[in-house]
Amino acid sequence: MNQLRTGGVSDTQRGMESALRAGLTTEPPIAPQSPAAPPFDGDLIRRLRADDLDAFHELFDRYRAAIYRTAYGLTGDPQAAEEILQDTFARAYARRAALRDDMSPLPWLHRVAVNLCFSRRRHKQPATTGDEQVVHIEAPDVQPDALSEQKELRQIVRDGVAALPPKHQSVVVLYYLHGMSLQETASFLDIRLGTVKSRLHYALRGLRTHLERDRRFEGAYGPGTGSPDARVAVERAEAAS
Repeated sequence: MNQLRTGGVSDTQRGMESALRAGLTTEPPIAPQSPAAPPFDGDLIRRLRADDLDAFHELFDRYRAAIYRTAYGLTGDPQAAEEILQDTFARAYARRAALRDDMSPLPWLHRVAVNLCFSRRRHKQPATTGDEQVVHIEAPDVQPDALSEQKELRQIVRDGVAALPPKHQSVVVLYYLHGMSLQETASFLDIRLGTVKSRLHYALRGLRTHLERDRRFEGAYGPGTGSPDARVAVERAEAAS
């Protein structure tokens, strides 16, 4: 996983990065794919705008893995991720006339998926997340208490990312979930490299504030009864992941 380097890396920054890795990188049951991987084909968009259904199926096949990975990483729920995947492409088809043929549709698809994820989290918490099955496969010797701790940390981190401004959410998802480099993230979002670094810096600071205010974080991970210790908690989560 990439590590943000904008000078010295403090324990707090390292801790927040560990929290993001532990909270967002549960592998979905689908082959991972970088958002930047599929080649762009302007003719595909032109065919789609001309109501060519085969073009829509090609669009879905080309970008579905990246969109599903985003949805699963932010919800932890395979069923919710599948619904968000379908809703994202339904919106793409409904708005096909507005899609540009001189640029990839993936950044737009990604923004739609992220918005759907956080809208869903604000209005409905899933009954089950699917994390239990994945964790048992990856770490069969982990004790039940540790499984519960990992699950709760993921929930807290996802809530923290959901509370960030949309422009910070996007860089966090691309950089920490998809593992893109700083330059790849900048190119994907069509922003400057320095802007990516700045947004990640403020996102980490915002996440730290969220974690320190979250009573679940303090109760489950705080050492003793004092103020929550984010660094200790995320180190424990990283060691268990």
